[in-house]
Amino acid sequence: MSHIALYRAWRPQTFQDMVGQQHIIQTLQNAIREDRVSHAYLFNGPRGTGKTTAAKVLAKAINCERGPTTEPCNVCDACRGITAGTIMDVVEIDAASNRGIDEIRDIRDKVRYAPSEVRFKVYIIDEVHMLTTEAFNALLKTLEEPPSHVIFILATTEPHKLPATIISRCQRFDFRQVSLPEQTERLRQICTEEGIQAEDDALAYIARLSDGGMRDAISLLEQVSAYSGERITLNDAVDVTGGLAAEQFEQLADAIRARDAGAVMPLVEGLMQAGKSADKCLENLIYYFRDLLVLKLAPQGKAATERIVDQAKYREVAEAFSAELLFRMIDVLNGYQLEIKHAALPQTIFEIALMKICTMQEAGGAQVAASASVAAGESATGGGAPAGEVQRLQQRIDALERKIEQLMASGVRPEAGAAPSGDQAGAAQRGARGSSNFGAKSGAGGGTSSIARVKLDPFLAAAESQATGQVRMRWSDILQRVKGNNISTHAWFVNGDPVSAADNTILVAFKNSIHRETTEKPANREVIERVLHEAFNRPIRLATVMLKEWQTATENGPAPAGELLMLQQDEAGAAPAEPEWVEEAVKLFGEDLVVIEDN
Repeated sequence: MSHIALYRAWRPQTFQDMVGQQHIIQTLQNAIREDRVSHAYLFNGPRGTGKTTAAKVLAKAINCERGPTTEPCNVCDACRGITAGTIMDVVEIDAASNRGIDEIRDIRDKVRYAPSEVRFKVYIIDEVHMLTTEAFNALLKTLEEPPSHVIFILATTEPHKLPATIISRCQRFDFRQVSLPEQTERLRQICTEEGIQAEDDALAYIARLSDGGMRDAISLLEQVSAYSGERITLNDAVDVTGGLAAEQFEQLADAIRARDAGAVMPLVEGLMQAGKSADKCLENLIYYFRDLLVLKLAPQGKAATERIVDQAKYREVAEAFSAELLFRMIDVLNGYQLEIKHAALPQTIFEIALMKICTMQEAGGAQVAASASVAAGESATGGGAPAGEVQRLQQRIDALERKIEQLMASGVRPEAGAAPSGDQAGAAQRGARGSSNFGAKSGAGGGTSSIARVKLDPFLAAAESQATGQVRMRWSDILQRVKGNNISTHAWFVNGDPVSAADNTILVAFKNSIHRETTEKPANREVIERVLHEAFNRPIRLATVMLKEWQTATENGPAPAGELLMLQQDEAGAAPAEPEWVEEAVKLFGEDLVVIEDN
């Protein structure tokens, strides 16, 4: 027969024909056998897994002239009429195009009348999640108390979009993706019946591309058979579906292993000229590295290697990469896969992704080499400092840090004019450089508050970086998000300006110390850092600095500890803290609505 209607010819007509849903089939057959068919069913699952097909088979089984029976005969007038769609009592509705309240009201009016041709009226509503809220409300009463001669079968790929009141009135069945062996076996059965010779690797490749949907697998088989004729090979399947051949995978893997970005570009250009899709190439490359990873971590198991015929070569490629590097490359490629779907230049994104993973191995190797160097007791400059000397220096640093902690705990601080001792000089120097872990006490309105001293060196280096520019461009959006979360936090935070971004930290400069100190309060900091996390999709920390301190650092570098202390005293004198009731008023009504007048 012709292969043009291959899927229609092999669409299941009985429960026995369905693949991969045995648990659902058994439940439905038992309900029919015991005369306990429910008035409403909800079939949900991925596309192409048999939801609508199962609904039609169920409609035939309960309306068969020889039944109700666990398997429809497909011979009687009722079964043939339901299959052809000529039985008026079995109605299939596409909710994507009939989603309004008028269509549901029409159903609600008609369910009151008894069926005229078969035993039960069956309403199959496909893609039911597309119905409007009003339509769901109109359907709700009918589902709650339907007539005894009516059965509703709702099918959807997105059950989370259905109201809970609808779901609770249905028996829910979750259709699963069809496994790779089950799909391959069904495709082999179809090829045998249709007189098509197909390689096992080709059938497994087609089954993998269908992503668990039997309907998609049969459609792909029909497409490949139309191209290949009576014999389907793996290369034919790869060519028709736009995938990559085994030799092309090996060439890309060799270039990545050699960190040869120059060899990657001609390979990508050749793939594009051959008509390959950039997003499909990237998807297949992720599968390829996944197979390498499975083969490396589970060498005794049967890895999914249908894309590679030469198993010896496949294992050789797997040995060339470490498992840790494969994990990182898959993560990077997956991130670019999300971007390439909406990119104006998908080929460029594909090239960037490949060049990125080409350089990752070099970075990983440098880290390993640095770790080995430290383990051998070498200095960062390669000077070969003895391990014993490094250990003694580390002990001295630990002792100094313990003394600093003891002094801070006892509240003892060196006088401003006193000459510091050796240990105190070291502590002052670290304070001037800006430790990110220890707070520097600063007075404000007679009280004391602990604000982390920020190390400005990395922020000075990144002041004109691309990351800083991106933060400045998105700053208005960030302020709006903070305002939406907490308006009082926004009232203080809006007075700061982003001056730099480095090491997943944004540095904000304030003119007034009270604005900075209130922003640094734990509750306000939590709101701001949560907003930053949402805006950039990764954890971002907040660091603050006084604007005078930042300007001094940009001109002359980080100021010494003594100058910083004098600067804080000047700021405290220049901007005295407001009374506590003023601060509370600003929190309640916002800074724009509070006006302070001297009487």
